[in-house]
Amino acid sequence: MKILILHTHYRQPGGEDQVFAAETALLREKGHAVQTVAFHNRDLEVMPSWKQAKNAMWNRTAYLQVRESIRRYHPHLLHIHNTFPLASPAVLHAAKAEKTPVTLTLHNYRLICPGSLLMRSGQLCEDCIGRKIPWPGVIHKCWRGSRTHTAVAATMLATQRFLKTWSEQVALYIALTEFSRKKFIQGGIPGDKTVVKPNFVTDSALSEANEVTTHGLQNAFLSSEIPPYALFVGRLSPEKGIQTLLQAWRTLPEIKLIVTGDGPLLGETQRFIHRYNMKDILLLGRQPQADVLRLMHGARLLVCPSECYENFPMTLVEAFASSLPVIASRLGAMAEIVEDGRTGLLFEPGNAHDLTNKVAWAWAHPEEMAEMGKEARREYEAKYTAEKNYGMLMEIYERAIANHGRGSWK
Repeated sequence: MKILILHTHYRQPGGEDQVFAAETALLREKGHAVQTVAFHNRDLEVMPSWKQAKNAMWNRTAYLQVRESIRRYHPHLLHIHNTFPLASPAVLHAAKAEKTPVTLTLHNYRLICPGSLLMRSGQLCEDCIGRKIPWPGVIHKCWRGSRTHTAVAATMLATQRFLKTWSEQVALYIALTEFSRKKFIQGGIPGDKTVVKPNFVTDSALSEANEVTTHGLQNAFLSSEIPPYALFVGRLSPEKGIQTLLQAWRTLPEIKLIVTGDGPLLGETQRFIHRYNMKDILLLGRQPQADVLRLMHGARLLVCPSECYENFPMTLVEAFASSLPVIASRLGAMAEIVEDGRTGLLFEPGNAHDLTNKVAWAWAHPEEMAEMGKEARREYEAKYTAEKNYGMLMEIYERAIANHGRGSWK
């Protein structure tokens, strides 16, 4: 199959960029002719504000580039990961002009929420779901804390909804969980065009992470041996639940916690740890992916205390692949991925006391947690391997091509 894959990279690389690279590599490994069209949001840094706004709604350069790529490569379909803000929905219209079917992966909630998180002021928010014009997001400055920026996103969404871009110009949407699929349908995305395919982790990515690296950890824990530890991997920001995690650990003396990641709450996190003399917490900052996987292999459990719905936390699947059980918020995608009592434990989101109790139980029952780790690995092998993902992806592509009226690609 000839496949054109489009993605707009984020200024700070994240999970969507990782999935774009992994799926592209997988398809090439399987013998498909894959070409990519890539945009980079870092280019916005040298662009005047008026031009940023214009491009977010309609990027003529991207439109022409995609049309030219389709004419040159003659792909069977175009798979889009992210268009916002630089590529813009213009690329969908380019595919329509060239009569090329489109699949679009719904990595975040941008199509139904200007802020993309379904969250406002630290609380879950669904005020814009289903609205023709998502004006509540503008009023509350949900994107970048700016009414102007949010108005650009809201105008883009409302305009494309009016043009029926979302309902008519995508052959098939890929939601990452059943939870998110239902939210998108609630927001107006056609249910008969929306399927579920989770992301995946390759075992090859884990092959060099069989043992936790000891470099630096022994000195950090003031011990010749690395003690058992829990692990947090993620952005240090309010929606990720880092404040709930810190409050929970105040009453968990003697249980080591390694925190990796950075973000806007890094300074507050450092001050909190210092204020309460929390010597059992080791703050490592942002780490290379290989080091994160090594830390997972050495951990006793992963904590995912997010207070937003999440869409598909890659760290959960990475943990499962590493036979690492997870303690996660009973919320959104996390409650769908983690089976309480089988592959980990669930706690009430934002409830530090409940999280404390779950971690304390886990530490007091290492054999049960080890069995949950084995079940987590079985879950990975059943749902989240590259091979499973490839089969699902090909079925989606074939259905998208058929939906578009092109019959079969073969």
